[in-house]
Amino acid sequence: MTMHPLKNAALATSYIVLIVFFIQSMELLDVGKGNILIPMIMLSLLVLSVAIMGLLFAYEPLRLYFENQKKEALLFLVKTIGYFACFVVAFIAILFLTSLQ
Repeated sequence: MTMHPLKNAALATSYIVLIVFFIQSMELLDVGKGNILIPMIMLSLLVLSVAIMGLLFAYEPLRLYFENQKKEALLFLVKTIGYFACFVVAFIAILFLTSLQ
């Protein structure tokens, strides 16, 4: 993983954008209701997303923590979450601005 919280937050945001585009493209397919693959895919996607987000948000802080750099670990985690929150606020602002038109 990267050593910079902004890059980790940007990677997490990019992953979310890619997943949304994937789900949007799946709506074009006519798979029909009651298809057993849909819940299997969604649960698998949830597990994959949790693993990727855990890696992006927790790996470096945990590594720092176990190297007895507790202050740096907490700071890294808070910065990553803060940068990610900025991306979320940007998405909300874009949604708000586009809904006004």
